[in-house]
Amino acid sequence: MSQFSQHNFANEKALIRVDFNVPLNDKYEITDDTRMRASIPTIKKILADGGSVILMSHLGRPKDQSASLPAAAGCRAG
Repeated sequence: MSQFSQHNFANEKALIRVDFNVPLNDKYEITDDTRMRASIPTIKKILADGGSVILMSHLGRPKDQSASLPAAAGCRAG
């Protein structure tokens, strides 16, 4: 068992760096949410323990202003 699975997050805040750098089509719609779905078990475990989750991520390259996280915010993965 990992230390993560053994830890109780009750009344704690967890800052999680997630990989939401997902592929988008020409309409800025998510074409593959696999990376987002992969983070769900971690998020659910912390919430189930009674903890709070703070997610941080990025979308696209720093010089690419056409893509931003609001596209990912609309995704409801699980």
